[in-house]
Amino acid sequence: MPYYMVQAAYSTEAWSGTGEDPQNRLEAVRRWSRKLGGKIEVAGSRRGIRHLLICQMPNNVSATGVLDGRVGGWGGQAVKTTPLMTIDEGMEAMRKASGVGYRPPSD
Repeated sequence: MPYYMVQAAYSTEAWSGTGEDPQNRLEAVRRWSRKLGGKIEVAGSRRGIRHLLICQMPNNVSATGVLDGRVGGWGGQAVKTTPLMTIDEGMEAMRKASGVGYRPPSD
């Protein structure tokens, strides 16, 4: 199953209210990802301002739907989902790239 890195930041309004009513959103995100066949592997934050998830999801549509859509709904902004490759996939990509015969244009 493909891996994804999701980065999100709180909006100013959402961040200003976290001290009054702190909430751990990770369990909600875990539930949403499980409903779409995914799994959160790693979750962390930088002083609560920015969040990072590494997760497995069945496909790009599921990853975008559950994470981008839901994170934005609770005050997240600047949500970015990045597909990740394993080392083996990266090696395969390099082998394929070396076989395409590309030559840069000459002057």
